[in-house]
Amino acid sequence: MTRWRVSGGGRRLRWVPTALIVCAACAVCVSAQARFRLADRAVIEAHLKSFSTKNSDRELTIRKWFAESGCKDSNLSEEPLERKLPPNVICVLPGETREVIVVGAHTDHVDSFGDGVVDNWTGASLLPSLLYSLSGQSRHHTFVFVGFAAEEQGLVGSAYYAEHLTPEQRTRVEAMVNMDSLGLAPTKVWATHADKALLDALASVASASSLPIAAVNVDGLGTADSESFARYQIPRITLHSVTQETWPILHSVRDQLNAVKMKDYYDSYHLIAEYLAYLDDTLGKPAMGTHKPVR
Repeated sequence: MTRWRVSGGGRRLRWVPTALIVCAACAVCVSAQARFRLADRAVIEAHLKSFSTKNSDRELTIRKWFAESGCKDSNLSEEPLERKLPPNVICVLPGETREVIVVGAHTDHVDSFGDGVVDNWTGASLLPSLLYSLSGQSRHHTFVFVGFAAEEQGLVGSAYYAEHLTPEQRTRVEAMVNMDSLGLAPTKVWATHADKALLDALASVASASSLPIAAVNVDGLGTADSESFARYQIPRITLHSVTQETWPILHSVRDQLNAVKMKDYYDSYHLIAEYLAYLDDTLGKPAMGTHKPVR
């Protein structure tokens, strides 16, 4: 997650209050529709522990894991950037239609502080596992998994990707789901910068699966790759785990493997896998159920 610098000695960061999200209906519908499989927790933890502090190595590792998860040939590619940076790495899981759900996470980290495990190896290393979760059966949507380069340099990789989509391709993207800095706590969502339909769907899935979700907004504090898609009116949502207490871990020497709470991290993976399967089943169809925020 890109942190904005705050000038002025002693200035306190303003944190937007947290709001819990719950679903008032539809638990049965969600559990009946969401079709996916889960990788073992040991696999998820092993991937997380296989981090490198070199951004170029991270991109190569994600590409390798995509291939091992069955993404090969023309469905696996790299998108070179104009600067001397690692490329975006892209895996396409073809669906029955040309309508697209983009699933993204940035692969880079801030070189000068910590190991960048939280920000954002926690997000990037889940991309191949989510491919595994969704590839067990046919999908309605085409899923595009992207490891974005150079997020920490100003959303460079995601901005390049979104900019180089054709106008027709952009109209076919029904959702962009971004993962950034997971595992510090139970799953959070940047609700003020999320499409309402995507937020409502997340509430349904969390309620049906009995997995926690809460809204923690980072307005004025930082940004994320989802915002590169917002400028083109593409529905987007960012899932994270940051709270006011854990925010100082990002871009610091404390960004280490031991900062990740493994149960919370696996629960986030479970929630996101189920959420993506639910979106595949429901996007473009009439909404089912009513979802109310509890403040």
